[in-house]
Amino acid sequence: MGGLGAGTQFERTEYQQVKADLHRKILDRLNLEKLGRAPSDAAREEVLVLIRNSVNGEAVPLSFAERERLAREILDEIFGLGPLEPLLKDPSISDILVNRYNQVYIERNGKLEPTGLTFKDDQHLMQIIDRIVSRVGRRVDESSPMVDARLPDGSRVNAIIPPLAVDGPALSIRRFGRDPLTARNLIENKSMTEPMLELLAAMVKGRLNLLISGGTGAGKTTLLNVLSGYIPNTERIVTIEDAAELQLKQEHVVRLETRPPNIEGKGAIRQRQLVINSLRMRPDRIVVGEVRGEEAFDMLQAMNTGHEGSLTTVHANTPRDALSRIENMVSMANLNIPERAVRQQISSAIHAVVQIARMSDGTRKVTTISEITGMESDVISMQDIFVFERKGVAEGGKVRGVYRSTGIRAKFTDRLTAAGCRVRPAVFESVVEI
Repeated sequence: MGGLGAGTQFERTEYQQVKADLHRKILDRLNLEKLGRAPSDAAREEVLVLIRNSVNGEAVPLSFAERERLAREILDEIFGLGPLEPLLKDPSISDILVNRYNQVYIERNGKLEPTGLTFKDDQHLMQIIDRIVSRVGRRVDESSPMVDARLPDGSRVNAIIPPLAVDGPALSIRRFGRDPLTARNLIENKSMTEPMLELLAAMVKGRLNLLISGGTGAGKTTLLNVLSGYIPNTERIVTIEDAAELQLKQEHVVRLETRPPNIEGKGAIRQRQLVINSLRMRPDRIVVGEVRGEEAFDMLQAMNTGHEGSLTTVHANTPRDALSRIENMVSMANLNIPERAVRQQISSAIHAVVQIARMSDGTRKVTTISEITGMESDVISMQDIFVFERKGVAEGGKVRGVYRSTGIRAKFTDRLTAAGCRVRPAVFESVVEI
């Protein structure tokens, strides 16, 4: 919701003031309790008529189109998330980034761009943040100035307010489309090749434990969603997340979500407690949205004690870094386990690391599929099965490169064959240029 465009008689601040005054008048006239009982579509239409009448009754120099837009914006203030509503309805937007009340950016096709949308002031932005977090039983105030939440469509929300945010409240929304990306979409987007997908699908069906590694915004959760689609519908899956965002299609899924501390600083439920609890829920597979701390130890224990085929993600820039991060997280549990013993646990629990990265042109690509083959002395040994070799940048800034299999036949193929998930020998000989 920016200004009304060049040539209008209204400045942005005057428009905001008129909208705020009308909003207040309309709320005074509405029977909110009755609206709460009415079907949402009927309620919206009823309120829209009232808003239009109120807008048309105001002596303001607005055209019909501007009045109609004002009415829609006030409707969004009452029922939705105000200025964010048009952005949330645009499926091409992947991130909404509110730096402060008068500066809103979006990410589209991997590129950041300003929107020109604004909130009235800090208080207006705070009202929208409160509305988001209260829907999922979370809170944000001076005693708890950071919060993670989610929208009904699964989009991830982070808000941080003063005194931690110096220039006023800041809001970040990581979007998840109504229709999650499919494996076919990843092939069409050149995020991976058919042979790579064939191997990954066989690994999931064959109950190998996979670790998906990547940087922020690399597409780890999207890839986790796609790979989880290959888990058979007959298996019981327990998902564990900080903010529930996975969209599994299977029937037998139990979704668990952490809980922040209450106003007294008590009652927090961390991921580690949920992982431990999930072991008592008779899961066939455990899917942890992302390991960030001491729950890494319990995740390894689960993978090593019969919950094969489990999946998780971790922030790291290379497969080797991913294993180092897991090792560091295990040390957070303060169990005083020798380094070598931790590495042995990792090497026996995790069968492969899938590395995904966001390229300079905004595209996401699976850059490495690496098998963990065991221990050599005190070092975890790994071998690359697939790699993406970057060759440069084409016209228009598009990244060029080659998806290449290394020619190494993975040791786990015998295990996959025994599980009835055969992988064609040609998979390990593929070369695809993009």
